[in-house]
Amino acid sequence: MFAVVRTGGKQYRVAAGDKIVVEKLGGEAGERVVLDDVLLAGEGAELRPAAGLTVAAEIIAQAKGEKVVVFKKRRRHNYRRKAGHRQRHTILRIVGIGDGAGATAAPAASEQAGAETAAAAI
Repeated sequence: MFAVVRTGGKQYRVAAGDKIVVEKLGGEAGERVVLDDVLLAGEGAELRPAAGLTVAAEIIAQAKGEKVVVFKKRRRHNYRRKAGHRQRHTILRIVGIGDGAGATAAPAASEQAGAETAAAAI
């Protein structure tokens, strides 16, 4: 199943298990966030109504992008200005897509959870 979500003024096509880089979201690494602005959803070539759907994601890291150098110059006027900027962004791993109550989890995540509970039982 896939969904198209909007966050930070941009749109992303996501599926369970994908990693995406979005504009800065509040939270620490390891926390879960819910993206509720779902524009489109579907499976294969079939589309589903996106009303009421949410996308569950886990924050992998808070990072900075590449540095952008802004340099202004007016020749023969002794005018030079140099400034830099590094945009902050958040790296997300999509956990699942579903209605507000329960999102469908990625198969790899459910297998890992099963292995962890089996190891804990031993």
